[in-house]
Amino acid sequence: MIVYIAYPTSLNLQSANALQTFTTLRELMARRPDTLALIPRWGLEPSRFSELNVVHLPRPAIGKLSRFYKSTLLYYLEHSVFAAMTAMRVAPQRHQVEAVYIRQPIIAAWWAAVFGPQLGIPVIYEAHDFESRNPSRAKERWARGLLDLIDRTALCRATAVASLTNDFRYLLARLGWRDPADVAVIPDAYDERIFTPQDRAQCRAELGLSPTIPIIAYAGMTFAHRWLEGLLSALRALKATHPTLCGLILGGRPGERAALIAHAVSEGLRVAETTTMPADLYVLSPRPQAEVVRCLGAADVLVIPDTVTDVTASPLKLFEYLALGLPIVIPAIPALHEIVPPQLAYSFPRRDLAGLQAALTAALNECDPALMAARQKVAAEHTYGRRAERIIALVERVR
Repeated sequence: MIVYIAYPTSLNLQSANALQTFTTLRELMARRPDTLALIPRWGLEPSRFSELNVVHLPRPAIGKLSRFYKSTLLYYLEHSVFAAMTAMRVAPQRHQVEAVYIRQPIIAAWWAAVFGPQLGIPVIYEAHDFESRNPSRAKERWARGLLDLIDRTALCRATAVASLTNDFRYLLARLGWRDPADVAVIPDAYDERIFTPQDRAQCRAELGLSPTIPIIAYAGMTFAHRWLEGLLSALRALKATHPTLCGLILGGRPGERAALIAHAVSEGLRVAETTTMPADLYVLSPRPQAEVVRCLGAADVLVIPDTVTDVTASPLKLFEYLALGLPIVIPAIPALHEIVPPQLAYSFPRRDLAGLQAALTAALNECDPALMAARQKVAAEHTYGRRAERIIALVERVR
C-alpha cells in the first residue's frame, strides 16, 4: 500500500497545487487502487477529492488564527498537528505500507525525522523548493533557523526525494545534502484528457474573436511573481509592428486582475474583460479547464513571462502549452529547458524586456509546421499517467 499525504490549498481545485495533487492522485489510484490518500478538510466543505475516495481527516485549522495574528508560523503548527494525525491514522496498518509519499515540507520533516523511523516506513518527500525560499514562508527574523531546520530535515532525512527538476537534484548534491542516486526527477504534468491540439478558427469563433488578428496568450491561476507587467510592456511595443496584435490573459485573483488592468491602461492599452468587444488586451477571470484550453487554442503564441522559482521551475502551464503544440515563449531558465529543448521554444534572458519582445516576434513568425508535432511528442512523456508511473517506480525502489 502507498500512503499519499497532501495539503492542497483548495479542495475545489482553484489552485495549481490542488490541480496537480488531484490529477496525480487520480492516475496513481487508477494504477494502485490500494493507495491511501490523506487530505485535510474543514468541516463538511465541498471537496473534489471525494471523487477519488480519499480519506478526509479533520483539518486542525490553526492557521485561521492568522486573522488575529498574521504569521505563517500558525500554519506550520497546523501542518505539524496534521502530520501527527496522519501518523495515528497510518500506524495500525504500518506493516502493509510500502512507503509514505508527501508533498508538504512541514509534514515531510515530521515524517522523515520522527514518524517514519518510529513506524518503520520509508518516507518519500516531493520537494517543490526550499521552504526558506517560499514567498509565503515565516518572515520573523528568529524563524530563519527554523526554516533551515525544516529544509534540512525533510530533504536530508527522508528515505528518498522526488524533485521536479534535475537542476534542483544537482543543487542538493552540490550542497552535500543528498546523493543524486537518492533523488528521483518527477516533473509536473498535464491532463491529456483536456489539453489536446485545438482548431484555432473554431476556438476563436466560439469566443467571438477575429479570425485574423495575432493573439498572444497566458493562463495562470495567480499572477504574483510572474512578471506580467513585462508582458504588457512588450505587447504595447509590439503593436508598432503588429497593429492588430492583442493579448489574452486568463486567470488570477480579483485583486491581481484589477491591478493588471490598471497597469495595462497606464501602458495605453485598450482592455476588455470579455472577448465580445475589440481590445488590445483581454483579461479574463478564471474558467474551468475545458474553457481554458479553448482560450489557449485561439492563440498564435503562448507565453510564460517568468516563474516563481528557478531551479525547481516546473509550471503546469508549460506542459499544457506543449500539448497544444503552439509556439512557446519562455525565460531562459535551465529547469524549463530540461523539458523543452531550445529548438522547440523561443527563449529570452529572464526579465529582459527587449529579449521578451524579440522572442515574441520570432514566435509570431514561426512557419515550420513540424515544430507542432515535435512539441506534442515532448508533452506525451509528461502526462499525469507517466507521472504516476514514476512515483510507483520510486516507491518500489525504496520499499
